[in-house]
Amino acid sequence: MSDATRLSRRAMLALGGTGGALTLAACATGGPPADSGDGGSGGSGGSGEGGSTGSGSGSALAPGSELAKLAEVPVGGSVSATVDGEALLLSQPTAGTVMAFSAICTHQQCVVAAAGAEFDCPCHGSRYDAATGEVLQGPALRPLTAIPVAVDGDRVVVSG
Repeated sequence: MSDATRLSRRAMLALGGTGGALTLAACATGGPPADSGDGGSGGSGGSGEGGSTGSGSGSALAPGSELAKLAEVPVGGSVSATVDGEALLLSQPTAGTVMAFSAICTHQQCVVAAAGAEFDCPCHGSRYDAATGEVLQGPALRPLTAIPVAVDGDRVVVSG
């Protein structure tokens, strides 16, 4: 949306009348962030190209932090996890090989869900490969941010 057509909520309130109220009601539907388009600098990501929300390389996750038990991640499948407030996705493409990614969609920062061999964004339909984080179907253009992990005995931990 261009700056010429974007109005702040304050400007809409200043306009008053039914049109302004209807427009504000439409904005308050509880949907995904409307101000953080693909590659934009809005929203919580803010990096322009990366669009991640700080999970980039496990920035809030200390090396050695346990993400899951290996047995919780199905071979050929995936699971969602939240560790230290970070939404994560883990997959085990082959036995003993675990991959981890930020669960934040690179399109508009919605939380992506584990769906077997894929990760699916419920907001706009982007799909990602659970083994690589690569985009299978847009509108997302960039892969999910990988988090380096290792298998330590029966645990999946952040590697350092």
